[in-house]
Amino acid sequence: MLKDGKLLIGRGETDAFILPAMANRHGLISGATGTGKTITLKVMAEGFSDMGVPVFLADVKGDLAGCVKAGDPDAIQKRVDALGLTGEFTMKSYPVRFWDVFGANGHPVRTTVSEMGPTLLARLLGLTEVQTGVLAIVFRAADEKGWLLTDLKDLRAMVAWCTDHAKELLNEYGNISRQSAGAVQRALLQLEDAGGDVFFGEPAIELADWMDKADDGRGYINVFHCEKLYRSPLLYSTFMLWLLAELFEQLPEVGDPEKPKLVFFFDEAHLLFHDATKALRDNIEQVVKLIRSKGVGVYFITQQPSDIPDPVLAQLSNRVQHALRAYTPSEQRAVRAAAQTFRTNPAFDTEQAIMALGTGEAVVSFLDEKGRPNVCDRMTVLPPQSAMGTISDERRRAEIEASDLYGKYDTPVDNESAYEVINADRIAEQERLEEEQKAAEEAKQKAKEEKEQEKAAKEKEKKKAARKKNSVLGKAANSAVNSIGREIGRSIFRGILNIFKK
Repeated sequence: MLKDGKLLIGRGETDAFILPAMANRHGLISGATGTGKTITLKVMAEGFSDMGVPVFLADVKGDLAGCVKAGDPDAIQKRVDALGLTGEFTMKSYPVRFWDVFGANGHPVRTTVSEMGPTLLARLLGLTEVQTGVLAIVFRAADEKGWLLTDLKDLRAMVAWCTDHAKELLNEYGNISRQSAGAVQRALLQLEDAGGDVFFGEPAIELADWMDKADDGRGYINVFHCEKLYRSPLLYSTFMLWLLAELFEQLPEVGDPEKPKLVFFFDEAHLLFHDATKALRDNIEQVVKLIRSKGVGVYFITQQPSDIPDPVLAQLSNRVQHALRAYTPSEQRAVRAAAQTFRTNPAFDTEQAIMALGTGEAVVSFLDEKGRPNVCDRMTVLPPQSAMGTISDERRRAEIEASDLYGKYDTPVDNESAYEVINADRIAEQERLEEEQKAAEEAKQKAKEEKEQEKAAKEKEKKKAARKKNSVLGKAANSAVNSIGREIGRSIFRGILNIFKK
C-alpha cells in the first residue's frame, strides 16, 4: 500500500516504510514456514506496482495468482481495523501477466542454449570440472564457427562434432576426451528426460516484456508459475539465476534512480546457493552488488538468513524477519544469528522478539533517506489488497488470452542453427562419400568389363588361330591322303599291267 509516496509494509510503534529511492538496495524476507512470508511478498509486490514499478515473482505454491482479483474485505476487516487503516485501505485487483516454462499456466518462457552459457548450463547438468571445460570448448568452437546453439539438439550435435574433430581442436582449445564428451551427452539426455528441454528454444523471452506498465501507470506483476518447475529445484534455481544475469547484462547503468525499474522476488532462495561452486557464488555476489546500479531491486525469500552466504547477505538492506522457532541448539544459534543482523532497538530483546512473533508479525528494518538501516521495530504486516490464494483455471486462461502478449511466444520456432548446419555438412559429406564410392564402383566395373572384353578378344584370337591351324593341317592331310591315294592307285595299276603282260 502506498502512503505519501512511500511503500507502507506494516505498523507497530511506528509505520514501517520502504522508500522508493532505497528499494533497489535489495532485501530479505525470512521466517519459518507458515509465519507470513508470502503475504509480506504480496504486500510488497502490490506496493511496487502502485508505485509504477514492474515486479517479477516466482509463484512456487501457486497462491500468488489472486493478485488479478480484488480481495474480500470481510476476510481482512479485523486486521484493517486493528491497524487503524479503516477508510484508507481499499480492495483492488492488479495488472498481472502469467508466465510458465511449460506454457500450461502462462505465456511460455524460453531462452537459447547460447544465452544460458556454459557456466550455468554446467551447473544445471551437474558436470565435473573437466566436463565443464569440455562444454566451454564446445561453446567456444560454436561461437568461432558462427553456429547458434538454440536448443539441446543443437548442443548435442555440437558436442558430437567437437568429438569428431578433437584432433583439429587440440592445439587451439585443448583436449576433448571421448569419455568427457560422452558424460556431457548423457547429462543432456537426463536433462531432456526431466523436461528441461522445454526451456530452450525460440522465440526467446524478451526481458522488456517483464518491465512493462499497464495503461493506468501501474507496473505489471509478472507471476512466474513454478509449481511444476519447482519439482526440479536445480532447473528452477538455474533459471532464476540466468534471469538475474540477463538483467545485469542487458540493462543500462542508471545509477541511483528515484525508484527501481524492476523488483525481482526470488522465493526459496536457498536453492540458488545449494551445491554452488565458489566461482558461481562469486558471480552471484558480483551480480547482486552491481545490479543495483541497473535499477533492479532483488528480494530473497527463505527460511533463515543463514541460508544466504554472508557476502550476499551483506547486500540485503531492507529486511523483514518473521518468526523463527528454537527447539534445538542449532535453531537457537540460527535465531541468535538472525537477531544480530539487525540494528538493536533498546526497547526490546530482538532475539526474544523473533521467537515470540505470531503469524503476520515481523521484526523489520528498512533504510532511511540517507541509506542507513533504521533501528529494528516489531510490527504487524498489512493485509494484501488483492485476493489471497489462487484462481480457477478458467480465469487464468481468460487472463492469458486477454494479454497483449498472447500468441507472441506460444508457437515454437526452429530456425537454422548448429544442428541444421552440422547435419547439412554431414549430409554433404555423406553425399560426397557416396559419389566417390559410386565412382569407384563404376571404375571397378569398367575395369572388370574391359578385362572381360580383353579376355574375350584373346579367346576369339585363340579360336581364330586354332581354326587357321586346323585349316592348314587339314589341307596338308588332304594333300598327303591324295598323294598316298595316287601312289597306291599307280602301284595297283602297274600291278595290273604286269599281270596282263604275262
